[in-house]
Amino acid sequence: MVKFILKAEQDIHRSPPFSVEFEQALLGGCIVDGGQNSIALCIQEKITPDAFYLPAHALIYRTLLELYNTNTPLNELIVAEKLQSHGDLEKVGGYDYINTISNCIDTPIHLKHYIDRIRDLDLIRRVIDVANKSIENAYAGIDNVGQFLDDVEQSIFSIAENRIADTIEHIRNPINAAVNMFQRLMQNRGKITGIASGFIDLDRLTLGLHSGEMIVVAARPSMGKTSFALNIAENVVAPRSSTPIPTLFFSLEMSSEQLAMRLLCSRSGIDMRKLREGFVHKSVSATLNTTANELKKIPLWIDESSGISVSEVRAKARRMYNKHKLGLIIIDYLQLLATSDSRTPREQQIAEISRGIKAMAKELNLPVIVLSQLNRESERDKRQPKLSDLRESGAIEQDADTVLLLSKPRSNERDDDKNQETGCDLVDRELIIAKQRNGPTGNVLLKFNKSLTRFENYAQENKV
Repeated sequence: MVKFILKAEQDIHRSPPFSVEFEQALLGGCIVDGGQNSIALCIQEKITPDAFYLPAHALIYRTLLELYNTNTPLNELIVAEKLQSHGDLEKVGGYDYINTISNCIDTPIHLKHYIDRIRDLDLIRRVIDVANKSIENAYAGIDNVGQFLDDVEQSIFSIAENRIADTIEHIRNPINAAVNMFQRLMQNRGKITGIASGFIDLDRLTLGLHSGEMIVVAARPSMGKTSFALNIAENVVAPRSSTPIPTLFFSLEMSSEQLAMRLLCSRSGIDMRKLREGFVHKSVSATLNTTANELKKIPLWIDESSGISVSEVRAKARRMYNKHKLGLIIIDYLQLLATSDSRTPREQQIAEISRGIKAMAKELNLPVIVLSQLNRESERDKRQPKLSDLRESGAIEQDADTVLLLSKPRSNERDDDKNQETGCDLVDRELIIAKQRNGPTGNVLLKFNKSLTRFENYAQENKV
C-alpha cells in the first residue's frame, strides 16, 4: 500500500509531455516563411499561444499573431523589435534566442507536421490536467457521483471538440445552398456555371469545371493528356474574354521549361519541331517575343518537383491559395505522387493519393484536374477505354467527380486511319466523359495539332 502511494505521488509530479524542438521548429518556420501563410495555417489548425509548453515560446507566438493581424511581414528583427516594444524581449532570451529559433530549420515545408505534433502534445497535457484534477476531486470526497462523472465527461469532451473540425451543420444551410444552385441553373438555362475549359462541346455537357470537384483525365501514353491539361490551363489563365483564373500546375514528369515551350508554341501557332531544329523564318522571332511577353503576365504557376507526396502538394497549394486566391489546380500526373508509406501495397498508395486530392479540392473549394494513366487492356482488346481501365486502383473512379478518357476515335482503329494519323499533324481525338457525378456522360470529338501540341474544338467554327 505504501509503495502504491509513493508511485502515485511520483506519477503526479512527472513532467508533462512536450517538445522544445517542435515548438522551435514551428516558430522558426513561421519566421522563415515571412509569417502570413504559415500563421494562417496555424490559426486554421486552431493553434493558440496556450498550445506551447514553454512560456517564452507562447510569448513569441502571441507576438507573431499580433504582427499577422496587422498584416506586418516577419523576420528576426521585426519580431525582436515588437517584443522589445512590449518589454518582453529579455523574457524570451533576447535577440540571440530569436535568431536561434529562425536558424533551426531551413524551410517551412514540414510546418503541418510540427503543428500536428504541438497540437497533439497540448491535447495530451490537457487530458493529463483534467485527469489529475479529477483524481484530486475523487480523493477529496464526492457527494454526487452522477454530477462528478458528468463534469469529467464534459471536460474531456471540450478537449476532443477542439481536436475535431466543426463539419456538422443543420440541414437548412445545405438546403439553402441547393435552392440557390437550382435558381442559378434555371436562370442560366444551360449556360456555363463553373470555369469554362475552353472546349465548347465539353463545357456544354459539364457546364464547366466546378469548385470542390476532382476531375480525372486519363489516357494511354502519347495521347496528349499533358497537352490537353496545359491547353485548359491556357484557356483559363489567358482567356480571350472574361477574367483570368489563377492556376497552379504541378508537373511531376516534365520540367517547367518544357511546359513553357509547349505553351509558347501552342499560343503563338509556331511548329515546335521546326523551332527546335532552328528551321524557322526570322520573322517568327518577333511573334515568339510578343507571345512570351503576353504569357509572362498570366496568373499561372508551375511546380516541377518530382517525387513529392500528396500532403506536400496540399501544403503548397494551400499556401499558394492564400497568396493568390487560386481558382484551379492541375496535377500531372497521379501515379507519380509519393505516399507516406512506400511499403504499403500499390493499390492502397493510389487510394491514399486519390483521397488526398479529393480532400484538397473540397478544402480549397476549387476544381482539381489530375491526370492519370490507363492500363493496357483497351489497347490489347482493341476497344475504347472505360472506367475499369483506370490504372492500379478503383479508388480513383470512386473519388472522382468527373472522369474523362482521352483516346483515338473508334474509327481510327482501321489500318488506313492509322496510316493517316502517322503522317498528319492534325488528328482526331475522342474525349469520353465516362463519369460525371452531377451530369450526363457522353463523347466529345476534338482535333489535336501535334506540331503545336494543341487541342482544338472539332467544328471549324468553334475553333479555339
